[in-house]
Amino acid sequence: MISTGVAKGTIDDLTYRSKWLRQQVFEMSARARQGHLASVLSEIEIIVALYYGGILKCQPDDPNRDRVIVSKGHATMGLYPVLADFGYFPVSELDKYGTFDGRLRIFGNIDIPGIDATTGSLGHGIGIACGYCIAAKHDNKNSRTFVILSEGEMYEGSVWESVLFASHHNLNNLIVILDRNHKIILGDTEDLLQLDPIAEKWESFGWATTTVDGHSYSELLMALADTNNQDKPSVIIANTIKGKGLSFMEGRPEWHYTNLTDELIEKARGELA
Repeated sequence: MISTGVAKGTIDDLTYRSKWLRQQVFEMSARARQGHLASVLSEIEIIVALYYGGILKCQPDDPNRDRVIVSKGHATMGLYPVLADFGYFPVSELDKYGTFDGRLRIFGNIDIPGIDATTGSLGHGIGIACGYCIAAKHDNKNSRTFVILSEGEMYEGSVWESVLFASHHNLNNLIVILDRNHKIILGDTEDLLQLDPIAEKWESFGWATTTVDGHSYSELLMALADTNNQDKPSVIIANTIKGKGLSFMEGRPEWHYTNLTDELIEKARGELA
């Protein structure tokens, strides 16, 4: 495990880990010259809060471990350094991300240890999560499934079918974190097809709903802890910034698909240091 020199799980510790994770995913993307880095950078604090904030049961050998599904499959790489840190696979695999010789794909799949769903076709992650959750209840397992959902996936009918299903079956072991960075490949979601009022829509489907700053550990941890006390599925609407941490990426929809140049790689390393 990485060491920060401060008490594990504190805000200082988590802040250090978010810096570490941003550096890790950046270097992976820079080496591969591919990936969807800006979409990953908006979810960094969400991932760190889950794995290092005392929220998840996530040891590889735990048969009742919790599940994490990055439904926006193009951003699954955000989990890879964390899973390597927990021992799901060798750290050396990170250097082979996106290559024929490595096992870490641009999009996550279940051939990778610790990846609980093959995602990429948007809108499917929450449906898979419903399956995990209803199976856990059937088997009397004390495990939960967390889904990191992109707001663009709310354009998909399969999402709302799953939302209805989860509410009907009282899947209080299902927690969705909506990465609300306002951007998809074509622009701002509110300009393309308005999603607001998001909280009211989820509430009308029978979900416990809260809204937080998705880059604030104090807000994220409080909201995640509150999900333990719910008798219904929970959604946390996390307001985030696409490309968080890199000045030339922040809030820019074109960075959903733009590749890094040598000049920008050096600029980014200076900003992430």
